[in-house]
Amino acid sequence: MPSQAGPDARRADRGEQTPARGEHTHSEPATPRVVRRHSVRGQILAALRSALLGGELVPGEVYSAPVLGERFGVSATPVREAMQQLALEGAVEVVPNRGFRVTERSARELAELAEVRALIEVPVMLRLARTVSAERWAELRPLAEATAMAAAAGDRAAYAEADRAFHGALLSLCGNDQLVMVADDLHRRSQWPLVSAPAVRRADLIADAAEHSALLDALETRDLTAIQPLLREHFAGPAD
Repeated sequence: MPSQAGPDARRADRGEQTPARGEHTHSEPATPRVVRRHSVRGQILAALRSALLGGELVPGEVYSAPVLGERFGVSATPVREAMQQLALEGAVEVVPNRGFRVTERSARELAELAEVRALIEVPVMLRLARTVSAERWAELRPLAEATAMAAAAGDRAAYAEADRAFHGALLSLCGNDQLVMVADDLHRRSQWPLVSAPAVRRADLIADAAEHSALLDALETRDLTAIQPLLREHFAGPAD
């Protein structure tokens, strides 16, 4: 005759703990699936940024997502998503029913970006120079060295990322996340190539990286008279 014992009794027979009233039991959660779409989009975004910085994607030219997808061996969807991000960053503009046109930048636009960056970052750096210890600035030396290594290799794309990482770390000390995000957006916009601009030379990158070390020297010693001209010159340089 089948047992008439309730579910709690049967659990006890099997050595299982009886759940408290109102408590729900769940089976072992399944291993979450790896979402690869965002990973592919991130890889394509990095590749497109590198192509832009290296001059492989020409200012003024229109590129379609399907054609670029074939180039990178992916579907048009992650390319289109990455291009939409680049449009937000001002690197490309949407051309309806055609694709994306690489933005044609002028020397005036670059100068304006340098001016805005200086208006934001110089006062912050001067304030931080008065309050942040020399030891804290010294901790950022590896980031400056990373820019020097990328410059020595002549890797324009790697230098651009290392440069942004360095400046982002400097500004993060102010504790204002919104300011850091705005400054990072301006920084990235200032990195896109100018119209018909000559390729940035390895020597230019090396000189630009050297300014990072000089800036840290001034910050560590609280040389307030040197910080402002260093930053203004740095923002207007060929690598930024």
